[in-house]
Amino acid sequence: MTQMFKTALRRLNQYLTFTRTAIELRRLPLAVRIDLDIAGIEDKVAARAVYGR
Repeated sequence: MTQMFKTALRRLNQYLTFTRTAIELRRLPLAVRIDLDIAGIEDKVAARAVYGR
């Protein structure tokens, strides 16, 4: 049972980290996002950073 809670907590933490990262990437000025070549794919970049996908 303890392992189930650890897994659930880890997934929750990953989701929260993904959400914060995606929000911060979207808050960057458009010119910066274009320079970084992430304009329009902020969620994908955040997912890769957090989940490794």
